[in-house]
Amino acid sequence: MQDKEEKRMVEGYEITQGIRIGDKEVVFGVNEKADMPYLCSFYSSNAIMESYDDSMIGDDYVEILELFADRIKAQCIKVREEQAKVTVPRKKITADMCNSLSQCGDMTGKIMAIRAEALRSEYRSAEHQLVYVTGGNGARQQSFGTACYCITLYSGEHGRWERYDFQGEVKPECLPRWAKEKKVEIEQRKTQRQTQKTDREVR
Repeated sequence: MQDKEEKRMVEGYEITQGIRIGDKEVVFGVNEKADMPYLCSFYSSNAIMESYDDSMIGDDYVEILELFADRIKAQCIKVREEQAKVTVPRKKITADMCNSLSQCGDMTGKIMAIRAEALRSEYRSAEHQLVYVTGGNGARQQSFGTACYCITLYSGEHGRWERYDFQGEVKPECLPRWAKEKKVEIEQRKTQRQTQKTDREVR
């Protein structure tokens, strides 16, 4: 007999519904033994911690469910606003636009595309998929490690992905112009830092 799936609990409430969109998940919880048996909260997490914020409880099921729906709608609006601010074409990078991982060799210094399936639906486009690999055990071919440290080309944010999250190296003819320009900027900054470090050592 298989073990039952572990219930997701917070402060005695069982989370029965959860929809993640944008930077947060909106959750709905139930605790039939509580005077206020219904809960709506925002859930967020990162590699270090997780938290439930702006929690509201009540005894009116419909009222708390309406709050749950309103918060989902607000998150949708937030994502739409973020998408509207993107200044490059929001095109999805597909497998046929990439060389396979087996052809990539050492990925350090290359532009890789994150598999669409590794991203949430609202983030499956080039500004979220394209990253510049800076290092990590997973960046080396035939390494036992899988961690790859990267810079998201569009936002400039530093982050970590696993080797198996990559779709492959984007073919030169499929790489957007803006991504090529971002790569040049990253490598210029890298060269400047190395030059400054060398100058300090000489002094």
